[in-house]
Amino acid sequence: MRGCLIRSLGTLREMLPGSFVERHRRCGKPNCRCAHGKLLHFQYQLSVLAKGELKTYNVPANQVEQVRRQVNLHRRFQKAAAMIATLNLRRWLREGKPTEQGKWRSSTLAAPPVRSLLG
Repeated sequence: MRGCLIRSLGTLREMLPGSFVERHRRCGKPNCRCAHGKLLHFQYQLSVLAKGELKTYNVPANQVEQVRRQVNLHRRFQKAAAMIATLNLRRWLREGKPTEQGKWRSSTLAAPPVRSLLG
């Protein structure tokens, strides 16, 4: 299953982080078709969290499909990476037979119990 997930990722160098956003808005011109709230204009944006701040970039109409595809590739990568990590953890637990230490304390900064990761 891990191999199938890895092969399904496609070309990783094409990934774009963030969210693709399609907005419908008015342009502000009083005589435009959008002035009365009908037939609004499309605006395409890429929203990315960079250095703790949300950055929004306008996407030109001729790049919409490419950017949308690249954002979806990144989303697929994140899901596949999470699945691979979970499968690796299950394999390690099955093969290594680790011993479980007491309950986690809320005062520590430790990770949650393994069972919650496998849910």
